[in-house]
Amino acid sequence: MTPPADEVMSEDAPPTDHEGQDTVPGELLIPEDTYLTSGIHIGTQQKSASMRRFVYKIRYDGLYVLNIKETDRRIRIAARFLSRFRPEQILSVSQRQYGQKPVRIFAKTTGAVSFSERFVPGCLTNPALVEYIEPKVLIVTDPATDQQALSEAVSIGIPVVGVCDVNNETRDVDLVIPANNKGRVALATVYWLLAREVRRARAGEGAEPSYTLTADDFLAAL
Repeated sequence: MTPPADEVMSEDAPPTDHEGQDTVPGELLIPEDTYLTSGIHIGTQQKSASMRRFVYKIRYDGLYVLNIKETDRRIRIAARFLSRFRPEQILSVSQRQYGQKPVRIFAKTTGAVSFSERFVPGCLTNPALVEYIEPKVLIVTDPATDQQALSEAVSIGIPVVGVCDVNNETRDVDLVIPANNKGRVALATVYWLLAREVRRARAGEGAEPSYTLTADDFLAAL
């Protein structure tokens, strides 16, 4: 079956030879080529109005391409923001298959809590549930597929950090990380970098905490 236009992702559309975005060496957290190879910048063929500002260009095949400078900048901002919370106050979720392992490893690496499979309705709003928790900030892998967690976070008034693709609506997301949230390697790269930068931010300026994990450690199985 042919996937709908807004589900076309980097796994199906590998980077071309002409997708460089003219970054300066050392400007990004990782080399530009590493970003491009991961497909983190490959969006969908549908664009929401709220994600227009993050678009770099439209590809020959109709896919919107995200600006990796903005992705990089937003990962840094999100990491600094998350570092202000105690680890156990951070909840990361993913209903997407390719986001489940990255979310688990992110949580393990940073001390956060994760729901990497089904999010039980009421986890954030119903104290009678065994699964009930009281996070102070939520990370969603996709505002669309993680809608239940997102709506509960909004109802209890906690901030939301969201990995948002070109087709996502962002009205309930407080801090957008623009990235391909459907690709296996892209999601591994996002959470690998986010975990690394959270640890760096917690350690303080000038400190370099030990971090031996690579993006491959966050990679979901096929």
